[in-house]
Amino acid sequence: MRVVFAGTPEVAVPSLQLLLDSPQHEVVGVISRPDAAAGRGRSLVRSPVAALADEHEIEVITPRRLRDPGVLDRLRAWHPDCGAVVAYGGLVPPGLLELPTHGWVNLHFSVLPAWRGAAPVQAAIAAGDDVTGATTFRLEEGLDTGPVYGVITETIAATDTSGDLLGRLSKAGAQLLRDTLDGIEDGSLTPVSQSAAGVSHAPKVDVEDARVRWDLPAHIVERTIRAHTPAPGAWTTLDDARIKIGPVTPVEPVGDTPPPGSLVVAKKSVDVGTSTVPVRLSWVQPPGKKAMAAADWARGARLDDGTTVQ
Repeated sequence: MRVVFAGTPEVAVPSLQLLLDSPQHEVVGVISRPDAAAGRGRSLVRSPVAALADEHEIEVITPRRLRDPGVLDRLRAWHPDCGAVVAYGGLVPPGLLELPTHGWVNLHFSVLPAWRGAAPVQAAIAAGDDVTGATTFRLEEGLDTGPVYGVITETIAATDTSGDLLGRLSKAGAQLLRDTLDGIEDGSLTPVSQSAAGVSHAPKVDVEDARVRWDLPAHIVERTIRAHTPAPGAWTTLDDARIKIGPVTPVEPVGDTPPPGSLVVAKKSVDVGTSTVPVRLSWVQPPGKKAMAAADWARGARLDDGTTVQ
């Protein structure tokens, strides 16, 4: 089957690689987001998906908008049987939806209709879900509302960050996507409408969402930090300086329970008060520096008990 692949970040790379390795499918073109500035020099860098396509000498287009006339012309020239979408970062407009013979198949990292939207893995961890998964479905104009081809499930471990979970789902989801395209090609798969019950939404996460609110209970603080690790990175402020923080562990207080945001500094540990029990910091990344163990950070910054982060 002739496949057009639309994807951008590292999480989409396993899916593209599996399709490139598949003898049953031919990737005839790739759509990815435009090259982005990165690093201290702010030089333009190809997306991980575009870079992989370049290695395999697959034609790549990087339009700012899929509504641009050149996109439709390029798709027509590729004569795709099906489009595959994995974390592309933009909506496929109506004018393109029906162009491939079998439409577009989206690999989404939740068990739909739960967590429709841009950040399903972050939402699942923040909500304390025990299980999530991945779904392949046919794209339609609604946001993640199309009929479902296939589903896999994945247990969320108590220590999973969004990076950990996405790493596993990207590999298992790649196999699901390939199996879905196989089933579409041989006629063995028919999409089934999503349930009207159990719908939830996971909008795009921004930096402010990743700010830690120490006035919340410890288990909410812990989930929030895991949900936003590694991107965009959970953070708090000390003396108006923004510092990133890694996963934390709720602990029983020694002595009086510290108030929210108050540090308890020991030789080998740093705890922070919440609205319930304190949490123990793992690592901290001050502005312009590398991540370091929380105790090393506190020692270097000469922090005392009662110092407050906000």
